[in-house]
Amino acid sequence: MAVLIDPPLWPRHGRVWGHLVSDTSLEELHKFAQSVGIPERGFDLDHYDVPEDMHARLMEAGAQLVDGRDLVRRLRASGLRVTSAERRARPDEPPHDLP
Repeated sequence: MAVLIDPPLWPRHGRVWGHLVSDTSLEELHKFAQSVGIPERGFDLDHYDVPEDMHARLMEAGAQLVDGRDLVRRLRASGLRVTSAERRARPDEPPHDLP
């Protein structure tokens, strides 16, 4: 059971962003996000987008730093990964940055 964070590498809206996921459950992810003040609007189907300026605080709160490839690999292994096809089936959802 872990909440994982990757390095902030994704520029958007004048900031640099990383991703926060759980390798266990969305419940765990939402609970962690709520506990550290990440707004619900940061959730994108299987992850939270988190700005670079929150990164250190999230790791202090217990998020484990992993590289982006490991984050995606572990998200897929958990069964929580929302695929590209599933995303396309939800046209009302914003585009995502995870590979």
